[in-house]
Amino acid sequence: MKFNGILIGSADAPRLAAYYTKLLGQPGWDDGGYVGWLIGSGGVTVGPHDQVHGSNTEPGRIIWNIESDDVKADFARFKAAGATVVREPYNFEQAPDVWIATFADPDGNYFQLVSPMEM
Repeated sequence: MKFNGILIGSADAPRLAAYYTKLLGQPGWDDGGYVGWLIGSGGVTVGPHDQVHGSNTEPGRIIWNIESDDVKADFARFKAAGATVVREPYNFEQAPDVWIATFADPDGNYFQLVSPMEM
């Protein structure tokens, strides 16, 4: 198997599409209300969903990650583009070269920039 993407459902998908466009650039596809970007080999799509209403009340339940070779620089770029910062770049004593920064989208969903990690 191979993981290939995530769909973020929203009651206000155009608002999410505008937000992610500011951060990720022009989408690679926009069809029938579903807007998406290819990041590496995985896709991120936002679109309408009839079972989603309001803000995410448990934003830490699912957090999706974008791998970045320079978390601090990409953090600064996202922040300048209007990203909502949840946590500034941080690392761990056990892994001083691995950085993580956490953001929230307008629906309250969390996503992170993370340094490449060996599995």
